[in-house]
Amino acid sequence: MIPFNKPAIVGTEIAYMQQAMQSGKLSGDNRFTQRCQEWIEARFKCEKTLLTPSCTASLEMAALLLNIKPDDEVIMPSFTFVSTANAFVLRGAKIVFVDIRADTMNIDETKIEAAITQKTRAIVPVHYAGVSCEMDFILDLAKKYHLYVVEDAAQGVMSTYKGKALGTLGDIGCFSFHETKNYTAGGEGGAILINDKGLIENAEIIREKGTDRSRFFRGQVDKYTWRSLGSSYVMSDLQAAYLWGQLEAADQINARRWVLWKNYYSALERFALSCQIGLPYVSTDSIQNAHMFYIKLPDKEDREHFTHHMKKNDIFITSHYVPLHISPAGKKFGRFVGEDTNTLQESDRLVRLPLFYNLSDEIQKKVIESAVSFFA
Repeated sequence: MIPFNKPAIVGTEIAYMQQAMQSGKLSGDNRFTQRCQEWIEARFKCEKTLLTPSCTASLEMAALLLNIKPDDEVIMPSFTFVSTANAFVLRGAKIVFVDIRADTMNIDETKIEAAITQKTRAIVPVHYAGVSCEMDFILDLAKKYHLYVVEDAAQGVMSTYKGKALGTLGDIGCFSFHETKNYTAGGEGGAILINDKGLIENAEIIREKGTDRSRFFRGQVDKYTWRSLGSSYVMSDLQAAYLWGQLEAADQINARRWVLWKNYYSALERFALSCQIGLPYVSTDSIQNAHMFYIKLPDKEDREHFTHHMKKNDIFITSHYVPLHISPAGKKFGRFVGEDTNTLQESDRLVRLPLFYNLSDEIQKKVIESAVSFFA
């Protein structure tokens, strides 16, 4: 069966991992960690980048860094991965869900202001499929109400909004290097991008179990000690070595994914023009990273028929998030403000096609032919 995803392999990963093993230093913040962090900072013009074990860990760090407390409120879309909400619920916060836009599947920026209360501390825009949220609008709201902005850019590495890298626009950005993303640290991995200089020192402390160990290694203190709350949010250097191979080839990976994305769009556009399906929308302010190619069927039943058709042709395709506000935990830890006009309806229509760096032209052609045969 043609899989939905395979982790990218560029060919240099094993050699770099062997170098890390031979160095005798496999824990975090060694040579490959530093290379990756410096690459991200230079490429995306970020004040400070810290590699983490996952985007989940990065989001948890963000909640600690912003000192989120019980009864604080955090605004986000319901159409997102559970980690976006969990990170703040772990600190006792109440999650306030608002509707998404039908075109981008991102948070509807026009619905945010009505959800802001005296308890609101942060807005968490999620850049779905690597397509940016309307960040100028969101940042203006945050400034007006003195709120933090934490970008969940798990899917947004190498995407931009008005020329600026996703993850660098808010106070904090969170990346994922999971095996399902464009670039991976050997299966799991993440990064937290600190865009407010005033948060950098505390970020290092939180990441190092609540200690000033980073300052100790830089020779700024003669011994390190427990300073505040924290946890072990450091990626191993062995994983960073794998990631370094991918970051070196980031443009190559991006270019190949773009070819595959465009192939799908060109082949299926006629069915969108005849209103049989919906295709991804990318605003003129956004340059996306071809993280995902999805289509929208008229309804959930049609999606199930299409999924069954593709499975019969040995092609695995998949839907995406179940909106958090209808989940048991979402009902317990959050509330939905305003009307759910798009979140449930659009999530029920969406299905994702195979798209990964090592997907061959021949295999993609089979996927396209199978999809076209369903709609033709």
